Amino acid sequence: MKESTSMNENIGDATQLSDSTHLSTVPHIGTPDVQAPAAPSLPARTSGAPAYSGTPSFSARVPKQTRPLDEDGTRLGSLHAQQMNVVDKAPSPIAPAPQPSASSLPAADGDVLRFQQAFNRLVENMSNVVAGKEMPIRQVVTALLAGGHVLLEDNPGTGKTQLARALARSIDTSFKRIQFTPDLLPSDVMGVTFYDQKTGDFTFREGPIFASIVLADEINRASPKTQSALLEAMEEQKVTVDGEAHAVPQPFIVIATQNPIEQLGTYKLPEAQMDRFLIKTSIGHPDHDTSVQVLKQADITDRAETISTVLSDSDVLALRKTAENIYVDDAICEYIVRLVEQTRHSERVMVGSSMRGALALTRCARIWAATEGRGYVIPDDVKDLAMPVLAHRISLTAQAAFDGETPESVIGDIIENVPAPTIGA
Repeated sequence: MKESTSMNENIGDATQLSDSTHLSTVPHIGTPDVQAPAAPSLPARTSGAPAYSGTPSFSARVPKQTRPLDEDGTRLGSLHAQQMNVVDKAPSPIAPAPQPSASSLPAADGDVLRFQQAFNRLVENMSNVVAGKEMPIRQVVTALLAGGHVLLEDNPGTGKTQLARALARSIDTSFKRIQFTPDLLPSDVMGVTFYDQKTGDFTFREGPIFASIVLADEINRASPKTQSALLEAMEEQKVTVDGEAHAVPQPFIVIATQNPIEQLGTYKLPEAQMDRFLIKTSIGHPDHDTSVQVLKQADITDRAETISTVLSDSDVLALRKTAENIYVDDAICEYIVRLVEQTRHSERVMVGSSMRGALALTRCARIWAATEGRGYVIPDDVKDLAMPVLAHRISLTAQAAFDGETPESVIGDIIENVPAPTIGA
């Protein structure tokens, strides 16, 4: 009888164990008082995290989790969600940036002050041609002194060609204008090797790309084959024809223009070529007072011919050397990298900025600092140039484009959300 009773008790325990295995809310057998585990959540910042000194507080935008609901209303675990092809894309947490010390920032020397004076003189001279548009003029001059290229995208009649010709007239250097058309060939841009009957040798005839300032007017009207002919010259400052490399003159800048409203008979610039442009900007229509002043000078058919030269090509090269000595603190470099990395982590961005964008932003920030008479870069220099330097280097997702987002709005949100370092006293 005792053996039978013990056997019955074991059978009862086994029955109870079998019934408990069907309860998904009981995590441990024999512990009915233990509640179900809480749903997984994003890690929160601890109270001991270092705070930003002098920087306004910000709230990182964390997207809503897309994990499905279980029968009891809780969120499924990440492993279960992954098995159901549900991907959680949360941005990486933004750690505080190191703060530069004010004692380590160098003072401006005579070269920086001369840089500021030459920059302002060049901008004022170009402003006589394109009136009331100081910001795009400063951006174009910044690209010239940084050794980059500019893409002017705006409606017809806003002065894109006049701005490029004003820069060419203000600097005593070579200038060529290329009108891009669908029948334009790469040899029409780079040049061609021909047989010279007088000498009996093959001679290379340079194309219009061999000029210090090149205006590529309506660049999107040429075929992709002709557009790609500019890639090597814009990146490596040379042109290869028939296996022989030919260096372009220095300083060298390509100012390309395109019309965003006319797409018939045009070819969209590929992402690889867009990344070659240091800055993409627009001019826009003048304000009311400026328009009235322009009408008073209606007899002037070519405003670019009315200005004189203020700098030489050797002056531009000297200014570039000065900009290379502008100090960039480690905290500023960290800040630039954070901005670029956020373009890759954003859910609205399909393809973020490359390291070429980070390098371009650093070079432009040094120019911007020198124009203010400073020998060091501050976060405001980076903020002022992040939009024209990074916006054209990202590609939005289809959903973001459908929602009416633009690359400029995405970059603006990133600038607002990424904390900038502060310079201590």
